[in-house]
Amino acid sequence: MSLDDAPAPPGYRIDVAPLPHPVRIFHDDILLAETMRARVMYETRLPAAIYVPREDIRVPLGPKTDLQTFCPFKGTASYHDVLLDSGTIENGVWSYVSALPESKGIQGYVGFMPNAATHVDLGQNEVQAARDGSITGPLVDWLMREAGTLSDPETFTHAVATKMRENGIAVSRLAVLIWSLHPMIAGKNYIWRAETDEVRTFAPSYDIHERPGFLNSPLQHVSNGLGGVRQRLADTDTASSFPIMDDLRAEGATDYVAMPLPFSDGRTNVLTLTSDHPDGFTTENLGLVFECATVISRYYEVFMQRENAQALLETYVGKRSGARVLGGEIRRGDGDEIDAAIMFCDLRGSTRLEQELPRGEYIALLNAFLEITSNIVDQRGGEVLKFIGDAVLAVFPAGEDAAAACAAALDAARAVVDQVSADDATARTSCAIGIAFGCVTYGNIGSSTRLDFTVIGLAANVAARLCDAGKRHGHAIVVTDEVAAGRTGLTDLGPLALRGFSAPVRAFGDGA
Repeated sequence: MSLDDAPAPPGYRIDVAPLPHPVRIFHDDILLAETMRARVMYETRLPAAIYVPREDIRVPLGPKTDLQTFCPFKGTASYHDVLLDSGTIENGVWSYVSALPESKGIQGYVGFMPNAATHVDLGQNEVQAARDGSITGPLVDWLMREAGTLSDPETFTHAVATKMRENGIAVSRLAVLIWSLHPMIAGKNYIWRAETDEVRTFAPSYDIHERPGFLNSPLQHVSNGLGGVRQRLADTDTASSFPIMDDLRAEGATDYVAMPLPFSDGRTNVLTLTSDHPDGFTTENLGLVFECATVISRYYEVFMQRENAQALLETYVGKRSGARVLGGEIRRGDGDEIDAAIMFCDLRGSTRLEQELPRGEYIALLNAFLEITSNIVDQRGGEVLKFIGDAVLAVFPAGEDAAAACAAALDAARAVVDQVSADDATARTSCAIGIAFGCVTYGNIGSSTRLDFTVIGLAANVAARLCDAGKRHGHAIVVTDEVAAGRTGLTDLGPLALRGFSAPVRAFGDGA
């Protein structure tokens, strides 16, 4: 027979057959079950599994435990402890109370975990060897050879849906929910629909966990480790497990499955598939997806690791600095010398406020001040490098236009002063700001194992000292003559003696 005449490799299969002769199951020398009605399940890549009727179990079982596992063609398995005189075997048996159509033959039957069933006496029954079926096709080939070249999760999601359809999986809607590490965004939800052949991306905030639509959804069910969800939507006599099932049925959907996409850190994400084919998904369809789920999950984990790294770096060191770190500037000494306006902003009277206010109220005030300052700095092209207690260090890189950087820094400082005094959350306090311009080193400093991406240079020190001087001289903003050049509305304070500097610095004040 030529290669062209060779039969195609079988897809994923699952079969249930009765065992006509007695079967006895033991834990060491303790008889766990004895039955004439045992059944065997043959499933691709898995050893044959023996199931027995619950009434033929000879030892007591505990109540249903919290453990649940999911199979897209068997359903959600529940577990019970096996109670022996010698001790308890935790989660020693499982069963499918509501088995899916492919597995109705084991509904209500019980299987024993290997640590419970140390010996199975099959008697005269014959059980086939494990099926080592080969599952190949466009989806598997693509995952192994080409998928790694894709650069973003949206493109990957579209390609996964396309390859599933090429492999004969009648998916009309594919959605993936991936949880993230971001201060504002709970995760990313990628949704592909066949009718548009496009992927839409949603980034829900953390209040998703309070929304009724999520609380009563398959996404919440799977994310909480309660197993997957499978519902045949073409069967209108079957009650919907979740409200979204009625919505999908109204759109013409016939079958729905939601399964876990576990990450290596233990987080559980969700993959959902919807079909509009009259027969829904086949066992081979779901077996293929189930086999590929771990690999698919790892691709999303790689994408989200980079997004999480970027989000965390932007959160803790700023957008520009985060991009430079992700770009490879991760060694001590990496950085550039740049001309920049440096702004140092500090709360006035914060020590007194911390003593007078309850801790929660003081933290709320401090957060409001830091958010006001950060937003204004970002809007004017600067970047907050760090929070130092109740102070903010920000940089306005000059590039080719030093005057514009100085103007942006001064404009930001005035806006911060005005908004801090006007905002209800911060009106009880005020701030002092110092601005200096000069050449600074913008990069990594620190120890060999702990780095800080910041600016180092005379201008940064001068800005901090001018901030202190403003408190003493009664001005909200104090700037150097380089920053003041060409600006109006500033008061010439003359040369100021600054702590730690051998020579005075000519300064200008703005605001009371």
